[in-house]
Amino acid sequence: MAARVMDLIEEAGIDAREARMLLAAASGMGTALLAAFPEREIDQAAGRRFAALARRRREGVPIAYILGRREFYSRSFVVTPDVLIPRPETELLVELALARITPDRGEVSVLDLGTGSGVVAISIACEAELARVTGIDASAEALAVARGNAQRLASDQELTFVQSDWFSALGVARYDLIVGNPPYVAAEDDHLAQGDLRFEPTAALASGPAGLDAITTICTQAPQHLKPGAWLLLEHGYDQGAAVRALLAAAGLTEATTWPDLAGLDRVSGARAA
Repeated sequence: MAARVMDLIEEAGIDAREARMLLAAASGMGTALLAAFPEREIDQAAGRRFAALARRRREGVPIAYILGRREFYSRSFVVTPDVLIPRPETELLVELALARITPDRGEVSVLDLGTGSGVVAISIACEAELARVTGIDASAEALAVARGNAQRLASDQELTFVQSDWFSALGVARYDLIVGNPPYVAAEDDHLAQGDLRFEPTAALASGPAGLDAITTICTQAPQHLKPGAWLLLEHGYDQGAAVRALLAAAGLTEATTWPDLAGLDRVSGARAA
């Protein structure tokens, strides 16, 4: 028996907005149409598909993994449990990178550390015609997701993906700009066992007792891969700005700066090679 949109959403036991997103996926209808016509009937097959999706969401599975996609910088990216779910806060990293890629510089080589689903690398490549972007990740599974996103969203861009444990596979290559959203959560942080983080890859989230192990490694090794005057920009936790600036300065980089996200929280720190 068919059921009305409003009844299915009410009975789902999850956030109404998320329920509409799942019902749209199950029925093939748009969320705007579902919101505009709550009395519309949904056939049994679509209702069963929706019930299965809603059950997964009640179990805590992130909606991005259920739907298999997440929007970032106005593009829809495929995401799987092999990669982190893109967050709006990371768009600041892209904006800061783009501000350093100006037409007067000509072609600019950019390295994206821990590229994951490729959202940062692909966004930079699509927004900056002069950028020649390389994304690296230690995970072959993550790189498969990134390459798929690049083929779908940035097939005409200069974009390469390499499997590498930070800089290990890059030889003596140097870049005009290095960016990264490395793991920065403390290994024993209680949040890792809560919410969406329970389902995301721990290796892409946690990094040592203070959450600074990966950032320390990057700051130590990055100067060997930065061209003169090149910037290193790193996303980090809201309470890590001072520590990351200290690591950047200790590595011999200059102009160490921290930028806040839209919530006013420290989110990205960077410095440049002499």
